[in-house]
Amino acid sequence: MSPEALERLLTEVRAGSLSVETAIRRLRTLPYEDLGFASVDHHRSLRQGFPEVIFCEGKTPAQIRAIAKALLKHHRPLLATRATRQVATIIKRLDRRAVYHDEARIVSIRDPKRPLLGHVLVITAGTVDIPVAEEARVTAEVMGSRVETLYDVGVAGIHRLLERQSRLMQARVVVVVAGMDGVLPSVVGGLVPCPVVAVPTSQGYGASFGGLAALLTMLNSCAAGVGVMNIDNGFGAGCLAHRINTLAGC
Repeated sequence: MSPEALERLLTEVRAGSLSVETAIRRLRTLPYEDLGFASVDHHRSLRQGFPEVIFCEGKTPAQIRAIAKALLKHHRPLLATRATRQVATIIKRLDRRAVYHDEARIVSIRDPKRPLLGHVLVITAGTVDIPVAEEARVTAEVMGSRVETLYDVGVAGIHRLLERQSRLMQARVVVVVAGMDGVLPSVVGGLVPCPVVAVPTSQGYGASFGGLAALLTMLNSCAAGVGVMNIDNGFGAGCLAHRINTLAGC
């Protein structure tokens, strides 16, 4: 339940348009709903401003359906990450407004009343990094941030980035996604005054060690104001970018 929904509920009880018994029924599943295999956190939105997100990887279709159904009884929007087309079909049967984002592997249901605010810029070093970047982009957008993208501007052709420096300067937070050497976040961090969220990807040849080389490069950045996510964690980057964007006074 969102703060706005709780406020409406209490207002209706105070006005007499909703009985106390009905209000109790609606609140009964708070703060969480025990499904046996999952405890669905209905207070997540009250604490953090966004409902619990479904991480689909490793869950059965039946489990995903039950969790999504429980969330949709109380919450909009909805976000399901690491989702397959099969998962998208399951959720679309619960709510026809569900959208599957193929590259991001996300199923989302946006709240149409939630405006897109602020300015998040998502950048990739290469085209191969776009799936992780799209996970960040979709996450931030569904949470309520206005997002722009700038893809394939890595250090092998740094002029591609420098020609768009004005776009970097307009952002409140920049998400930089890079594999291989992972150096692009440091370059961006030295060009912008806003926070930089760095995301290493698992793309690269043998000595990249599945993204470990990029991760270590980013952790050792000499540019101030660069924070680093886990390897391939586009969702975490999008969530953090949205929160920074919101704190910046959307």
